[in-house]
Amino acid sequence: MPDDAAAPGDRVPQVPLSEALPTWIKVALLSFGGPAGQIGVMHRLLVEERKWVEEKRFLHAMSYCMLLPGPEAQQLATYLGWMLHGTRGGLVAGTLFIIPGLVSLFVLSVLYAEFRDTTLVQGVFFGLKPAVMAVVLEALLRIGRRTLVGRLQALLAAGAFVAIFFLNVPFPLIVLAAGLLGYAGSRMSPSDASRRHAEREPEASSIAAPSLGFVVRTAGIWLALWFVPIAILVAVFGRGSVFVDEAIFFSKAAVVTFGGAYAVLAYIAQQAVEVYQWLAPGEMLDGLGMAETTPGPLIQVVQFVGFMGAYRHPGGMSPLAAGALGSLVTAWVTFVPCFLFVLLGAPFSERLRGRRNLSAALSAITAAVVGVILNLAVWFSLHTVFAELTPLSFGPLRVLMPNWGTVDWAAAALAVGAAAAMLRFRVGMVPTLAASAVCGLVYTLLMG
Repeated sequence: MPDDAAAPGDRVPQVPLSEALPTWIKVALLSFGGPAGQIGVMHRLLVEERKWVEEKRFLHAMSYCMLLPGPEAQQLATYLGWMLHGTRGGLVAGTLFIIPGLVSLFVLSVLYAEFRDTTLVQGVFFGLKPAVMAVVLEALLRIGRRTLVGRLQALLAAGAFVAIFFLNVPFPLIVLAAGLLGYAGSRMSPSDASRRHAEREPEASSIAAPSLGFVVRTAGIWLALWFVPIAILVAVFGRGSVFVDEAIFFSKAAVVTFGGAYAVLAYIAQQAVEVYQWLAPGEMLDGLGMAETTPGPLIQVVQFVGFMGAYRHPGGMSPLAAGALGSLVTAWVTFVPCFLFVLLGAPFSERLRGRRNLSAALSAITAAVVGVILNLAVWFSLHTVFAELTPLSFGPLRVLMPNWGTVDWAAAALAVGAAAAMLRFRVGMVPTLAASAVCGLVYTLLMG
């Protein structure tokens, strides 16, 4: 892989990749709870505990990754890995981040397709989901304290939350509006903006501008990795095969998933059920439940869709073999673009660090992202504690109203216990998750 635009060395500790590897494995294994929890895990391990990445650099990387289509947390892991160890580090961090979910979703897909009985696994994940709510809450409090340093940032975060949760404003528009507000503020009052952002934004980077050769080589390699396998599938199975259909469909989905998986899942579910008939009605929710309770990005639910689609339309292959190939093809075309966007764009992002107007725009985007993460946390919490949510509309306002008759008291109790353990008694994240998983398994077996 081209590495002439390797990660900048200014104020980044020179940690050997062999030393960083166990930490990236830990990040991958603890990547529950959607973007909020996953970003919180990386912040805790890399910024607070290891002190490998400065707070300012972490927030800058997070703001850039939030601008990209695709899973924000996986791209942030790739960016931070690149920052520490260049292209090799980005590949290691980004790949490890998706492996636990890849394996988990494949195993659960096989169990679902063959037996439809995942009681033991569901018991463990039943305990994990409420505990993840505590992880998300703790991450929000920690990141919010460091990001929302003034009234303007707090207002931007609140406005972003209201816009996406109550008004259903598309995520890209929120990011664009926040960036424009920050940029306009720096232009109208440059001296105040400079003083306000000076302490929060990284110093100007000394990294050289990426060369044209780097751009051509990086784009060429990753575009080839993306599209050559699709061409091979066409040559081997024919244009009308399920594998080619999945490769093309999920390639398109990979470039429109701004704002995370929730923004595109409704479209994917509709196409998978009504157009391609890969899933039966209701099965998308089963897959979503698997993805929400396994490590890795929520967008990995597409792997379940790819498995079931190929399992039901195997052509001349056995259903399990076809499902495995469909699962792999779907995951490949979903995540290869993520590496392209980060490894090509990160050097430019770092090059622009410290430029006052851009810093003001990114600072505003970072504040708005806190509101977006709060939206994801509330969404995740509501769907964990309540079995039914009713969407209500009042003019332009949209509210998810929980049905109090469907509250899951066991999940609520586990969530409260996990929150008390982490926030009040300072119990570590791993012991809290482990204890909750055991409680969930015992509860499921007793109630089953």
